[in-house]
Formats: sequence, structure tokens, C-alpha cells
Amino acid sequence: MEIRRTDLADVLLFVPAPHHDGRGLFTRTFDADIAAAHGLDPDSFRQDSQSRSRAGVLRGMHGRIGRGEAKLVRCARGAVHDVLVDIRPGSPTFGHHQAFRLDDETFAHLYVPPGFLHGFQVLSETADVCYRIDRAHDPAEDVAVRYDDPDLAIPWPHPVQTISPRDAAAGTWAALRDTLR
Repeated sequence: MEIRRTDLADVLLFVPAPHHDGRGLFTRTFDADIAAAHGLDPDSFRQDSQSRSRAGVLRGMHGRIGRGEAKLVRCARGAVHDVLVDIRPGSPTFGHHQAFRLDDETFAHLYVPPGFLHGFQVLSETADVCYRIDRAHDPAEDVAVRYDDPDLAIPWPHPVQTISPRDAAAGTWAALRDTLR
């Protein structure tokens, strides 16, 4: 498994090496020893979750304030355009975003440290996104910013076809930024 640094401080991209043969494929999607060798505590993850979405669906941009949450994110079926925004005051990449393609061919997954907004747009007919999260959900810490916020100017690959009412009503980056400082 190859580990790549990203343009966002502390975000890692884990890239497995799938083995293909006449039966299909086999790949390791998580390895505690490799995670530990890169400074992650594999025993800290407490919850696994999964979402299934149709083509054109956009989920995001969601995050948590307070203690935040660390997570490993991967696409187990299909493909997504996955985006992170650093919302950690004092971070050298505060306010920056980066996009990643996560899919069921490379099996790459992201380590997202606490203090990031996360969202994705489905590129395939259907996509299953899996999350390994380091602590229980606390709704009081939830924050959201509109996917089309002009200050963030996140480029999405396709017009948004479906978004939840919660995401459509999300606040602005400027308002969240002011509360974080």
C-alpha cells in the first residue's frame, strides 16, 4: 500500500495495490500497521458507516467543530469526486480545498483529520461511500457550508442534480470562518 501526502496539511491518501486475476480481484483496504507507521492510531476508530447515492447526487459540505472527527473515507462501489476543505484556524492550508477521485478500481481512501469539511459528487450510476470514524456523532458539533459557496469556489465536475434540503440550506463559508476565528 502506498501512502501519499496531499496539498492539504495532514491529509493522507492511501493507495492499495489490488491483485487482479481470472476470478476478479483482491485488495487490502485497511492495514493497522501501515496506519500506525504514518502516525495514526488504528484503535481510535469507533464507527463504520456507509452511504449509497445515485448519479449526480452531491452530499456536502459537512464537518464538525469542537473536537471534530477523524475519518478514513473510501468508495467501495462506483466513483465519486471527493472534496475536502481545511477549516482549522492556524493551519497553513486553512480555507483551501482539494479534490480526489475515489473509486472501486483504485480503492484509494483518504485519511481526513479533525477540522475539515467533506463532500462528494457521484460520478457513476451508483456509489457506496464508506467511512471509518474515530468517535460517536454529536449533532451539536455539526456544521455545513453550501457546496456552491462563491468564496470557496469549489469546481464540481457535473451540474448538481440532487441535494438534500439540509445541504441546500447550509450556511456560507464567510459565516463559518467568522465563528472559527
